[in-house]
Amino acid sequence: MQRVAVPHALRNEIRTLASECGLDSDCYTEMLDYTIDLFNSQGLGSDYFGYHNIDHELEVTYVTLLAAKWDSILNEIKDEDMKYLYAAALFHDFDPQKSVDKPHEESVIKFISLDRKLRELLNSAGLDIEIIKVLIHRTTFPWVGKLKKNAEEKIQECFQNSDITRNNQQARQHFMQLGEFLSIVDRVSGYTLGGFAKGMDMAKKNAHALGWHPSLITQRSVSYFETLLNGEAILTQRVLKSLPQHMRKNFMDNVLSFFKLREREIQIQGDYIYDNLKLVPVIEKMSTRNDEEFIKTLYDIYIELPKPLQFDRENFEQSIKNPEIILNTLRKGDCSGEIIGFAKGGPLEGYTLRPEIRDENYGLNNTAFLEPIALKMGYWGLRGGSEIRHLFTMQAHAKKFKYLTSFALRDVIRKRVESHENAEFVALFDPERWDYYRIQL
Repeated sequence: MQRVAVPHALRNEIRTLASECGLDSDCYTEMLDYTIDLFNSQGLGSDYFGYHNIDHELEVTYVTLLAAKWDSILNEIKDEDMKYLYAAALFHDFDPQKSVDKPHEESVIKFISLDRKLRELLNSAGLDIEIIKVLIHRTTFPWVGKLKKNAEEKIQECFQNSDITRNNQQARQHFMQLGEFLSIVDRVSGYTLGGFAKGMDMAKKNAHALGWHPSLITQRSVSYFETLLNGEAILTQRVLKSLPQHMRKNFMDNVLSFFKLREREIQIQGDYIYDNLKLVPVIEKMSTRNDEEFIKTLYDIYIELPKPLQFDRENFEQSIKNPEIILNTLRKGDCSGEIIGFAKGGPLEGYTLRPEIRDENYGLNNTAFLEPIALKMGYWGLRGGSEIRHLFTMQAHAKKFKYLTSFALRDVIRKRVESHENAEFVALFDPERWDYYRIQL
């Protein structure tokens, strides 16, 4: 296969680790490089907006080998298991025809069953594809209810189709345990490879890709960790103990940081409910907008947004100083209080949007574009975002714009379509369901 250069930082580390685990045949290197090329060619490289990109796939593969290597010393995982864990980890989330960011295991299975090149590589490694299917099906999450039932039915079919497990109940039980091991690694790996900044970036990507409101990010992250540490405590501890100390520390630092942030969110919500927190939208003066400290404050809030929502990042400072740009802030207490968010935008022609968007008003200078609202974590869901969005709309109307366009979650836009705002969809985007809409001012 003619292969393009592979820039991914984990590639060489995975290759070295795989060799240490006995996977030193050329087919394993080809399998790794083929995976990277597939993800990149399908738009699922490091720049992909969602959580399930090539970074995640390789992180899971790396941590799987690292943990499995230590478990093999304890005789929990056999040498023959390594190649199955390696192949399943590499391809467990490859779903190029995504309808949502979270891969559909059936789509993954279909791909590995039909891709000729992959089948050749698996045959070269002496791998039974049915066992790989079992391990991938077992990564289904959450492992409850209908999802679990459907996955278990598929797993039994795979066991029946495999010469290794057809009449061997002990082998079936062993591979189910391997699948559960991979499932835990799948969910902890990213959090073991970096601190809270990386963990929050992962959580925001996941939230954006799944269409969650930002107010749910910390709450659902805490619930996620509680499931791992309480509902699946024994195997989670086994996986973590198989990793170096600094990786275990990364994971626990992430857990504690999300729990502390959730505690802070609850305190903020309590203050709001008891009227101890007043949120004030403010139209900022140009003299303030030229202040370097003010710009830094806004930028620190701005970079908390998921990267796909950070419009014109390179020119952020210039945009704040530009009098053509509409800007208002959300402050605590009064008009001189702490800034906790802002709304910013300007003439549509000043922005480069996704090429799929064909806005009929582009070039007519009659439309204001509102960038995604930026708020500090902990302040979402308190209607402050709505306040500054409405203020921005009033400012756009005062500047004689006829229309306002922006991006929002599909369900949010539907509500605005049905409200007095009379919003309309202009372009819909899947799988993220973060759509482009217009309202008439």
